[in-house]
Amino acid sequence: MKKVGVIVGREWSFPPKFIDEVNRRNVGVVAEFVKLGGTRMNEKIPYTVLVDRISHEVPYYRSYLKHAVLEGITVINNPFMWTADDKFFGASLCTQLGLAHPKTIALPNKDYVPGIVKTESLRNLVYPMDWQAIVDYVGLPCILKDAHGGGWRGVYVCHSIEELIRYYDSSGLLTMIAQEFIKWEQYVRCMCLGRDIVLPMPYDTNNRRYIADENYLSPVLHKRVIDDSLKLVKALGYDMNTVEWAIKDGVPYAIDFMNPAPDMDINSLTPAYFDWVVAKMADLVIDRAQNPSPQLTELKWSKLF
Repeated sequence: MKKVGVIVGREWSFPPKFIDEVNRRNVGVVAEFVKLGGTRMNEKIPYTVLVDRISHEVPYYRSYLKHAVLEGITVINNPFMWTADDKFFGASLCTQLGLAHPKTIALPNKDYVPGIVKTESLRNLVYPMDWQAIVDYVGLPCILKDAHGGGWRGVYVCHSIEELIRYYDSSGLLTMIAQEFIKWEQYVRCMCLGRDIVLPMPYDTNNRRYIADENYLSPVLHKRVIDDSLKLVKALGYDMNTVEWAIKDGVPYAIDFMNPAPDMDINSLTPAYFDWVVAKMADLVIDRAQNPSPQLTELKWSKLF
């Protein structure tokens, strides 16, 4: 019997439903919540697959999952990639992949940890920043947001240089990016599972809710957002992700696509999308359990072990 372990936080609807779905299929794979109380070096992992929903907020879990990858366990999502990604890297990745993306610039931090002496430790930085050049590049209004953030937290729409600087001055230790504002006509969030399945879901950004409308996109746009989403998740190596597209003049711009613990709550997704996600996630983990694909090869480190 192969085991799937689930690591979760406060979410209440998806995890138990997912576990029940895997177990009810009776295909030689069982799922359960992981219980951890400290991890030894070289400790064997009793799971074939681990599903990670919360390690971005609980550092010990991330350490455990990296250890699990070294032990040959399949982790959804690969914790090494998850640790390395950020929104500016994503902007550069889109450029490399030939995908439409808002103009983006990474900004030096506003504040630093106490050990940094600004007059001595930051000799590589130009000061003051050329805010006019930044605005000339991204335009106004523009978006200011945390390069490592999520859940729409700490995202600001800035209509002037003064407003941009004011929000930047409140960013503290966060690494911020300034980004071109795309005034979209349509907005879609795509649930991407297993690097081969994409479900485009119309999304109301004002009310933070999905809209069940199968005809929201034209057939051409529907195909393009699926194809472009697949390019991203294959490049990132994410088996569980959401990719958001802001569509302007028929062009989908990649807005937010590094969501390796995507919102899967029934109240957010609506029951129809929720049931789809539960079923497809069960398909995914059962396949990964029955057909393991060690992630060390993805890291190009296997030759060292």
